Amino acid sequence: MMTRLYPRAATGRHLTLLSLLATLAACASSPLERRQVVLYSEADMTARGEAAYSQMRAEIAASEDARATRYVQCVADHVVEALPEAQRENTQWEVTLFASEQVNAFALPGGKIGVYEGLLDVAINQHQLAAVMAHEVGHVLANHSNERASQSALRNVGFGVAQILGASDTTLRALDVGTQLGLFLPFNRTQESEADVIGLTLMARAGFEPEESISLWENMAATAGERSPELLSTHPSPSTRMDDLRARMPAAEAELDAAQARGATPDCIR
Repeated sequence: MMTRLYPRAATGRHLTLLSLLATLAACASSPLERRQVVLYSEADMTARGEAAYSQMRAEIAASEDARATRYVQCVADHVVEALPEAQRENTQWEVTLFASEQVNAFALPGGKIGVYEGLLDVAINQHQLAAVMAHEVGHVLANHSNERASQSALRNVGFGVAQILGASDTTLRALDVGTQLGLFLPFNRTQESEADVIGLTLMARAGFEPEESISLWENMAATAGERSPELLSTHPSPSTRMDDLRARMPAAEAELDAAQARGATPDCIR
């Protein structure tokens, strides 16, 4: 006689948790009206951002190049000035130029911006630097860090429930691969594309030339070397980004015209 094995039933506590998470997942949307999974409060994310920023400042020295630091601060000031009033007035924005050859920048919840000296060799003028900063600030405006943290929490719950229900090792491995290739990486690329759109609009509203965002990615592509296939990357390829930016350029140019009419004409000198 064949004995049928049934998986263990999930406890009421786990089902309640899943129901709560499912409810919360429908409660937020990005500035581009994409539904988001956001489980943490703004205060939680601000505390995380400030802690991460403090740790980075403790581990990586700030640049000793006073002129470059003033230049980066100037660009940041113009980008922040173009933010919606709520984000501009209710957040203490701060920028640090790090003494590192990395070609990178970031912005964290709580208004903390980091730029690495190496980026200044690729973002060769104020407009290109503004494109990077506005993109990174776009991640903050769209609550992307909260999304990533929430996805991680949901993933952990998913594995836990799968184990409670008696999923096989094969199923658990499939969940892991699906998480990496089928769920989270494409979503991360969506976040990057979303930050590109927000950043393009923001830099134009600040008075920077949006066309320079395309020149920036041309520079990035020239210095990137070999890339992994886009399917396995958390970022869109430079060519994809440039195509998307070109498609949105007319709207960005209109934003620039309006900004210049208001007198927004940045003049940050490196």
